Amino acid sequence: MQKIILYISIALVTLVNTVSAQEKTFEQKAKDIAINIKTIAEEEKKALKAEIEAIDKEVELGKITKEDADKAKTKAAEERAKNMETRTAEYETALRELITNQVQTVPTDSTDNGTSNLINIKSKKNNPNRSENRTTSQFVFATGFNNVVTDGAVANSQFGYGRSTFYEWGLTWNTRLSNNSNLLHLKYGLGFMYNMLHATDNRVFADVDNQTILVDAGVDTKARKTYFKNVYFVVPMHLEFDFSKTKTVDDKKVFKSHKGARFGIGGFVGINTNSKQFIAYEINDYKISEKQKGDFNVNDFTYGLSAYIGHKSTSLYLKYDLNPMFKNNPIDQNNISLGLRFDIN
Repeated sequence: MQKIILYISIALVTLVNTVSAQEKTFEQKAKDIAINIKTIAEEEKKALKAEIEAIDKEVELGKITKEDADKAKTKAAEERAKNMETRTAEYETALRELITNQVQTVPTDSTDNGTSNLINIKSKKNNPNRSENRTTSQFVFATGFNNVVTDGAVANSQFGYGRSTFYEWGLTWNTRLSNNSNLLHLKYGLGFMYNMLHATDNRVFADVDNQTILVDAGVDTKARKTYFKNVYFVVPMHLEFDFSKTKTVDDKKVFKSHKGARFGIGGFVGINTNSKQFIAYEINDYKISEKQKGDFNVNDFTYGLSAYIGHKSTSLYLKYDLNPMFKNNPIDQNNISLGLRFDIN
């Protein structure tokens, strides 16, 4: 199955590159920015790990107390987090500008002398008797329920079905693949995916012998405010079947997308940007909230299958990670999500 997904992804990427050189340039720039952000995050993680190991060594040698060591670790983590935010700020700004520029301008058909102009997307959208551009853009937002498939089954999950959720947002580009038909489209884009898991029975994740397992929290946690979250920067790709009606004006077909029933099937690839665990509880009427940020042995990369079916801008959305969430666990746990997706054209 993984080889099939790899072949499909390669075929889709090849088709995207053939359809539009502009999209190729955009994707390469976005990929370069994402790689730089990922590199900075890895460097800061390694530096923090080295600092923590040095602090632990001082405790072993009796140079500092465990209490002082905990304070030093907290300070080091805060400083590394600030460093990462500072170092990635310019790349995040560059990514926002790149996306904004791509949304605001699209190429028109070539003129008689072979040149091209850039026009605002809205000018064509507002004319009901004129076809949309061959490539259109959408803002995408999805949300719903999230859980894991453990050892091939989602039944009897260790995570609350109602509490565990996901949401996803990003931008997509939708390219009509035929000059004479509105049926087949290639949909591709960039976005962020947030997967949350709320463990049952007062448990939290812990790193034990390089395996990430659920253990008793040791305190009475607040179930709805205690959860584990993974964030991914993803590149989704779908082959979309759009059944929007095509009308004819002055003997010319007018193509509009997202006006009827739609069905999409494809997948996604992405990188993990951060993993966090939030723990909330009370002690002696004091409300305490902990935020743990670390590696948690989460796989650095993710890839999977996704599909949606719906009408106009609203769809039922399903996605499934083909690779396990954790690296070294003896039993694979693969993320699965079901919810609603909104493609705002």
